[in-house]
Amino acid sequence: MALELRPNCECCDKDLAPESREAMICTFECTYCADCATNVLAGICPNCSGELVRRPVRPAAALVNNPASTIRVLKAEGCKPQIALTA
Repeated sequence: MALELRPNCECCDKDLAPESREAMICTFECTYCADCATNVLAGICPNCSGELVRRPVRPAAALVNNPASTIRVLKAEGCKPQIALTA
């Protein structure tokens, strides 16, 4: 099963194209822009508390048979700032 490659940041609704290197995801594919992931969420998914990492880029040729999702997910209230976890 391929990644969904969701089209937007769940916090600020910024467009995130399939080739974007600014998209960050958790293991459940919650999707955020790099700015929200770093500056608002401190690298932690507000939905599952998982680590946010850069989403891989799917090669353009692979998008033909495995297109990116067009379903936008957005938190109506935005994202609340998270406190960074320390080791």
